[in-house]
Amino acid sequence: MTYRPFAAVVLAAGEGTRMRSETPKVLHPLCGRPMVLHVVDALSELPLERIVVVVGHEAERVTKALQEQVSTDVPIEFVEQREQRGTGDAVSCALMLFDDGDDVEDDIMVLPGDHVLLLPETLATLARAHREADAAATLLTARVDDPRGYGRVVRGKDDRVDAVVEHADATAEILAIDEVNTSVYCFRRNLLTPALRRLSPENAQSEYYLTDAVEVLSAAGHRVIAVEAIDPAEALGVNDREQLAAAEGELRRRINRRWMRAGVTMVDPARTYIDATVELAPDVRILPGTILEGRTVVGAGSTIGPDTRLADTVVGEGVTVSSSVAAEAEIGDGSTVGPFAHLRPGTRLGTGVKVGAFVETKNADVGDGAKLPHLSYVGDAEVGPGANIGAGTIVANFEGATRQKNATRIGKDANTGSNSVLVAPVELGEGSYVAAGAVVTQNVPPGAKAQGVPATIEEGWVERKRRQAEQTEDSGESGEATP
Repeated sequence: MTYRPFAAVVLAAGEGTRMRSETPKVLHPLCGRPMVLHVVDALSELPLERIVVVVGHEAERVTKALQEQVSTDVPIEFVEQREQRGTGDAVSCALMLFDDGDDVEDDIMVLPGDHVLLLPETLATLARAHREADAAATLLTARVDDPRGYGRVVRGKDDRVDAVVEHADATAEILAIDEVNTSVYCFRRNLLTPALRRLSPENAQSEYYLTDAVEVLSAAGHRVIAVEAIDPAEALGVNDREQLAAAEGELRRRINRRWMRAGVTMVDPARTYIDATVELAPDVRILPGTILEGRTVVGAGSTIGPDTRLADTVVGEGVTVSSSVAAEAEIGDGSTVGPFAHLRPGTRLGTGVKVGAFVETKNADVGDGAKLPHLSYVGDAEVGPGANIGAGTIVANFEGATRQKNATRIGKDANTGSNSVLVAPVELGEGSYVAAGAVVTQNVPPGAKAQGVPATIEEGWVERKRRQAEQTEDSGESGEATP
C-alpha cells in the first residue's frame, strides 16, 4: 500500500451549555485529566504526523490547558472557530492549516473532543479499515438500545453508507434504525475539502453538518464504509453532568482493571478511585474508600487505605497509610501514616517514620526513624532522625503580628513531652529534652532540658540523668539499696 500522511482533527469548540458550568465542556476533569486529553490519548496508536484541535468557546483557556498537560509527542496545532456554525464548518477551519493543496493524497481522522471512552485499538481498527478499503470516508458506528438523539446510518447497495441523517431531520422510517453515527470519521482529505464546500445549513439546526459530507461523497460515487464499534459505550459523548458521571465510572473501571492485571490488589474495586495519571507498583494493596489523585506514585508492597486520599504524593515501598489525607508529600520506605493523619504540601518523611493519629504536618522534613505518634502539629520544621514528638506537641510556626512563618529545627534523637509548644524560630539540639507542658521560646542546646512556661534551660541534664541511671543500675547489681 502506498504511504499516505495521516493527521487527526479534534473538535473542541463547543460551549457545552447543558453542563451549566463556567468551565468549558472539554476541560471538565475525568479521572484527573481534562475530557479532551482523554480523546488525544486515544490517538496514541495511530501513526499521526500532526493533531489539529479546533477551539472556540474559551479558546485561550482550552489551548493553554492542552499545551500544559498533553503528553503525546505528536505536534499539536490549534485553530479557532470564531462562530459556532456546526461540525462541517469546524472541520473547514481545521483544513485551513493544511496549506499544501487539495490534491495531496493523505487521510485525516475527525473526532469530537467529548468522546472520552474511545479506545486506541478501536481508532486503529477504523484507520486500518479505511486504508485497506481505499475509501473516501469511513465512519465509526455503534448499535445502541436507545438511539434517541443520535444520527442514523443509512446503508445502501453492498452495505455501503449512503447517508447519515440527524435525529431532528429523520423520518419515522429512519428513526427505526438502531445503527448510529459516533461522529468519528476517517476521510481522504482531497475528497473531503470539495465536499465541505457543498454543505448547506438548511436543516433543523441551521448548521453545516459534517454528516452531510458523507451523503455528498456517496452521491458522487465514492466509496463510503462503516466500522461498527465492539463496545457501544464508545459512541457516548458527554453533554451533561449525568453523562459525565457515567463516563467517569466507566473510565475508572478500565483503570482499576488495568492495575489489577498488573499485580495490584483492590479489596473493593467499586470503592477505589484512581486517576489516569497515578502510578502503582506490583503488590500494592488498596483498601476500600481510597482515592489516589494527580501524580501520586505508590511503591511495591505498600498498603493504602481504608478511607485514604492521596494527591500528588510519592509513597515508597512497604508503606502503610490508613484513614489519612496527603497532598504534595513524600513518604519514605517502611513508614506508617495514620489513622487520621494529614500530610500537607511540603511534607517529606524519611524511612521508617511513624506519623500517628491526629497528626498534621506542613512543609516538614522528618528524618529517618523519627516518631510523631499522635495529636501533634509540625509545620515549617526539620525533625532529626530518631526524634520523638510527644502527644500534643505544637510547633507554633505562625507569627501573628508579622504574619510570617518561622522555622523550627529539632535535632537528632531529641524528645518533646506531652502538650509542649515550640515557638518558632527555635532549635532543639541533638538529644535534648522538652518537659511536658513546656513553652519553648529559646534554643535548647544538645543534651539539655527545657521545662516551664516560658521554659527554662537546664544544660547538661541528659548527661546527668544518664549517669544517675548508670549508678542506680550498678547499685542494684551489687545488692545495695537504691535511692
